[in-house]
Amino acid sequence: MHLAIVEEGTPQVRTGQRSKWSRVRSRIQAISSVALAAVTLGSLVGCGNTYRPVVSSINPVGPAGQPARYAVVISDPNPDPSSTLPGLVTIVDFSGDTVLVTANIGVHPYYFILNAAGNTGYTLNHEGQGSQSDTMTSFGISTQLQTRDVVQTTLLSGANPNTIFSDSTALFITQPGLNSVAQLLETNPPPSLGQNLPIGDPNFSPVYIAGQSGTPRAYAISKNVNGSAGEVSAIEMSSSTITSHIPVGIDPIYGVMTSDGKRAFIMNKGDGTISVINAQANAPDLIPSTGISTIPVGTSPLWADLAPTRNELVVANEGDGSTPGSVSIINIPLCSTAALPGNPNCDVDNPIDANDFGKVLATVPVGVDPQMVAVLQDGSRAYVVNKADSTVSVVNLTTFTVTKTIPLPATQHPNFIVAINGTPTGKIYVTSPESDHMTIIRTDTDVVETTIPLQGKAVMVRAQLP
Repeated sequence: MHLAIVEEGTPQVRTGQRSKWSRVRSRIQAISSVALAAVTLGSLVGCGNTYRPVVSSINPVGPAGQPARYAVVISDPNPDPSSTLPGLVTIVDFSGDTVLVTANIGVHPYYFILNAAGNTGYTLNHEGQGSQSDTMTSFGISTQLQTRDVVQTTLLSGANPNTIFSDSTALFITQPGLNSVAQLLETNPPPSLGQNLPIGDPNFSPVYIAGQSGTPRAYAISKNVNGSAGEVSAIEMSSSTITSHIPVGIDPIYGVMTSDGKRAFIMNKGDGTISVINAQANAPDLIPSTGISTIPVGTSPLWADLAPTRNELVVANEGDGSTPGSVSIINIPLCSTAALPGNPNCDVDNPIDANDFGKVLATVPVGVDPQMVAVLQDGSRAYVVNKADSTVSVVNLTTFTVTKTIPLPATQHPNFIVAINGTPTGKIYVTSPESDHMTIIRTDTDVVETTIPLQGKAVMVRAQLP
């Protein structure tokens, strides 16, 4: 297009042409402005660095990382006594309910504990019909665990070990076959025998050790082979010696100690009582309301768990095995600074029992043949595994009622249970010697969440953190 530019005011330009010219000039000025901007930008681009917009990501800040929590399960792939297949340890993640690792341990594992820190496991194993001695295996709790990391210790011939207690300084193994407790030192793997501590009277056979890691003493519980009253033997942790013997009830089978190491409670299956030991005085604890050291509970008490936030002991009473058993909930507070007006003899450095210590607050019927009880550490509920009817009873520790009965497969006959607290939900882990799966129950809904394959018949499950 040809454009003739004529100066405004020139005689040849008519009035209508001036209006048209004004519109054209405005367009020319706009085009010139765009061209100038382009030239300016080009000169900037040509001089120095090219500048581009930069987007910086901001990482979201979430909640602090939670400690790892594992359920650790022991199983036997072939319980036949003639089998030489190694047992298995399976580590299960708390948050994802997934198997993280499985490794071989000793042949026919039958007892399992974790140490107080939850970072090491110990099993007792029958090494088969041709073996003269049982073994103990030890292993670190790790998602990198391999069979080569499992350490094995051969125990004394004829010892017939049945339980392990882990202290901060050593391991102690009850040996009914030798009427003694073995001390094993862990200075260098594998753990080696340090001392053999005789119980003394051959009529007493050790069955369990009640204690807390790091406390001054623990108690080896022994039943009388003649059916009379049993006893506990005080093991001094500082010297690894047995210093005294304290009588308890008939057929003692299990015991627990408070976390402060001040009181121990012994389940006497034969006479339906709980014997209380004052571990500070190393003597029977005379309960204020009765003046004796035993608490009557239900028929055949065989397990207990502590509810520390409530100062209560929850005891599983087996019953006769064919009718519903029960749990007894016992008040066990010691006197404190707050309790001084009601306990004038209270010494906060060496506290006596509070006035209502030893009171049975409730006896709650549960399922048939209860075997174990596990208390949530927030003190809200207790879970009882009932072997004969394959159920788990949920006991509310505030109302003392069974709020739910959770059915499990009828063929399982479960016998072991542990709990892990959690927010918003915890987990209950249940195993059966007749099943190659572990059942997991959610504590927010009290329903079975899932089952975990174990590759063998379950023996025991322990929780790395409560």
